[in-house]
Parts: sequence; structure tokens; C-alpha cells
Amino acid sequence: MTTSTIKKVTCHVVSAPVERPFTSSRGWLYKTRGSCIVEIETSDGIVGWGECYGPSAVAKAFIDTQFGPRIIGRDAFDVEVIWEDLYNRIKDYGTTGMAISALSGIDIALWDIIGKSTNKPIHKLIGGAYRSEVTCYATGLYFIDMDRLIEEAVEEGCEFAEQGFQAIKMKIGLGDPKLDIRRVAAVREAIGDKVRLMVDANHCFTVPQAIRIGRELEKLDIEWFEEPISPEDVDGYIEVTRALDMAVAGGENAFTRWGFRDLVVRKAMDIVQPDVCAAGGISECRKIAALAMTHGVECVPHAWGSAIGVAATLHFLAALPDQPPSYRPMPPMLEFEQCENPFRDHLSREPIVQQRGKVQIPTGAGLGIEIDRKVLDKYRVG
Repeated sequence: MTTSTIKKVTCHVVSAPVERPFTSSRGWLYKTRGSCIVEIETSDGIVGWGECYGPSAVAKAFIDTQFGPRIIGRDAFDVEVIWEDLYNRIKDYGTTGMAISALSGIDIALWDIIGKSTNKPIHKLIGGAYRSEVTCYATGLYFIDMDRLIEEAVEEGCEFAEQGFQAIKMKIGLGDPKLDIRRVAAVREAIGDKVRLMVDANHCFTVPQAIRIGRELEKLDIEWFEEPISPEDVDGYIEVTRALDMAVAGGENAFTRWGFRDLVVRKAMDIVQPDVCAAGGISECRKIAALAMTHGVECVPHAWGSAIGVAATLHFLAALPDQPPSYRPMPPMLEFEQCENPFRDHLSREPIVQQRGKVQIPTGAGLGIEIDRKVLDKYRVG
């Protein structure tokens, strides 16, 4: 056996209560934050960490029954060979959704192993760093107090601006477009015109609704309109994108290069948002980004998870070229969601933090973070 031989695969399902439950346009009340954390150990004792987006127990089932046993004894450096093998193993019934999310966690963990084995950060292994830091935007302004929807959004937006965030993404989709516009307008007025502002509808509008509200949002200098309509409606996305001058974003619900192919080739949206913990891991997101750039579509990854997911996204962002290259480029931003999440804040012994709207790219080996196993033990489920 080589020293990088995969010896053991373990899934840690963790969950923590949320002190102030919140919701989006989908109406799902977030009462907990959780994740499926993937741990892969090699024969020489190197441990790699990955994360799977979505329902934790489902990802764990895929890994425990389908993927994990299949990669025991394999060389961790064969990361893309393993990816293709696992994808083809479940192709008949799992080309999207949780099967790919589970595969993503494994892929990230293998890249972490390769980085630790070579004493290089992941971004050095996937082409190098175009930047040493990234601008981050705060995702928040969900719906919490239904009696203070405008006031709470203004308060939170001002708090993010005071913390140094140079960009903020807020939720819309309250069932009353006029209330949505009043809420966005109040936030825009409160944070001023120097802070970039994006909106996310979590695909709650019809095509005519999205176009109508989009035209009002354009008057408020909104940077992008995220997930205006249902992700299945590619033709509808094309209609919305063509009708609006501001950028339309989406794709966090898409998986693998094949899932992004029509979105990109048909220019259904201006910005695609693959999630490294969902769309196929670092290996596959590199291909998605290359596909997007080939067709003049921006790639700004979605991120919603623990310190592992944030770190993996940072390495992916470090290796993305400016889109397009220019004298004063507008590099892709890091989504740095700010909702209650102990796994983002405490899972890494040295937390990933923003300073005046910037986050440093990790420079340590692999993901560049050290996992605190006490946090896994404290929040473990089952």
C-alpha cells in the first residue's frame, strides 16, 4: 500500500439549536443548524475533512452504503479518478441532489489529504492563487419578527455595514411585492450607496412577478437578483434575464457540469453559483467555472455551511481568474452567511473571520484549518 492509501471513512452528523429561528420565502423555519462532516484517514495517519450540503443523515447514508466502502484501499491522490468512479457508480439513480452532495464531501476531504501530504494549500494544487484575500458579502436579513420586518432588516443591514462588510445580500419574497420593495428601499437608504446590495428570492416568484419586481429593484441599485424563479424553469430564467438590466444569479440547486451545461450555454443567468459542498466538490466546481467562463458567464459560488465549507470555497475562489480580466477587476466574492452557526464559528480552532469586508485565503496545508473534535463531540447526533 502507498502512504496515501485510504484506510477509513467516517461521517459525523452534527446539529445545534438556533436561538432565534429564521425563515426565507420558502417558509421553512430554521430551528437548527447542522451538517454532515466527512473524515477520511489514510494509512499513514493523514486526515482529510470534507462537508456535504443538505440533510445530513441522507448524505451519511450515501457515504456509508455506497461511496465509503468503494474507496477503501484507493490512493487519495487519484481524486478525479475516484470522482468519476463514484459518479458512475450511482449514475443510474443519483446524478443530482444528495448523491452529489455526498460525493462533494468526499472530494473536498481528498483534496485536503493531498494538500497535507504535499504540505501545500489546496489552491496551489489547483492552479495557484490569483489573490491572497477576497471581498466577502454578508448573507442575512432573513425574516424573524413578522411584526418588524422592515425595522429588523434595517438594523441588521446597518450592523453588517458597521462591521466593515462592503456588500450585503438580503432575503425577499414576502408574498407582497410592495412590502418587499419598501423593505429593500429602507435597507438601501440605511446602508448608503457605497455598500453593494443583492437580493435573494429563494425561487418564490413566477416569471411575470420576477420581471415586475426586478424592474423596481433596479431603481434601488441592486447588484444581482438571486433565484427569482424555480430552478427547473430554464426557459423562464432566460425570460427574466433578458428582461432585466441588472444581473440575474442562480444555480445553487444545480449539480455537476451536466447540470450547469444548459444554464451556461443558453445564458439563462448572468451569474452561476455552484456550491463546492453540493455541486460535486472542488474537482467538479473547477469544471463548472471553466464552462461558465468559456461562455462569458460569471461564477460566484454559493456557500452555506461550516468552517470546512467556507475554507474549501476560499481555495476555489483563490484559483478563479478575474471575470473578465481588467485594470481594475471585480473579482468573485465570498458568500459569508452571518446567521447563527457554531460550526462556522467554532469548528476550526482558528476561526475564519472577516476584517473590513475582506477574508484572507488560508495558506496552511490542505484546507488550512484545524478541526476541533470537541465541537464534533458536543453537537454529534446519534
